[in-house]
Amino acid sequence: MTPIQQLIKEVKNLKPVPAITSQIVEMADRPSCSMADIAEIIQYDPAMTAHLLRTCNSAYFGLSTPVESAKDAVSILGIDQIVELAILNAGSQQLILEQKGYDLRQGAMWKHAVSSALIAKEIAKTRIPEQRNTIFTAALLKDIGKVILDRFIQASLPKIEGLIQNYGFSFIEAEKEVIGTDHAEIGAVISKMWKFSPTLVKIIRHHHLTDQSMQEETDVAIVYLADCICMMMGIGIGADALAYRFDRDILNNLEMNPTDISQIIADFTFNMQKVENLLSII
Repeated sequence: MTPIQQLIKEVKNLKPVPAITSQIVEMADRPSCSMADIAEIIQYDPAMTAHLLRTCNSAYFGLSTPVESAKDAVSILGIDQIVELAILNAGSQQLILEQKGYDLRQGAMWKHAVSSALIAKEIAKTRIPEQRNTIFTAALLKDIGKVILDRFIQASLPKIEGLIQNYGFSFIEAEKEVIGTDHAEIGAVISKMWKFSPTLVKIIRHHHLTDQSMQEETDVAIVYLADCICMMMGIGIGADALAYRFDRDILNNLEMNPTDISQIIADFTFNMQKVENLLSII
């Protein structure tokens, strides 16, 4: 069995994100979506309802009246908060594990995923608000391919580091050169197998902008920028560290400047406790 065949086999064995999660995201970004629509989907899924009620009734939200139904949860917290909780729950099982190949301790990749998702959504609110929940989801799950590639990276890391240090490869370019694929491509394969929307598959596949034609795609650019901001802040970086190139044209394409980036970082740092609290209850 070739390495690529082994990778595909492991992808098939990966526990999928529940189908209801994709349904919620797709519906939430429709202009006509209502709270009743979201509650209608959730109330017929026992596991999702149970998790949502447990989370909503935690000390984090501090609600004076206990939430007793999916309908109550949606009406109190709102559609965006419900979508975030649903996606965070779906991604936590896969992304919270230690990734030895990428030198990420337990929880590090999950923290990076949540942080970049929150930042991406904030940027999306002022650029393409109608896609904010899709972009949040894509940013959260963009590195899902690392879960599969991890042990292959562990065995190949000396070769990968050699290409980076001696030949100027980015980490993702070195991944593909040594292994035959990279974590973004594997992430896209996983996304397709989980029946994600074409938009989600596109963003996950191109979130490192290895294909320059994707620069003009606003949704891809936002997730790429959010990922870069997290790396600049040192959140959840491992063996790949800062071995990626930053495309400055993205700032122009998104009509942003370094001052905007500084403000995003300042706002995020101020609200860092929100991330820590969310991670503790998911």
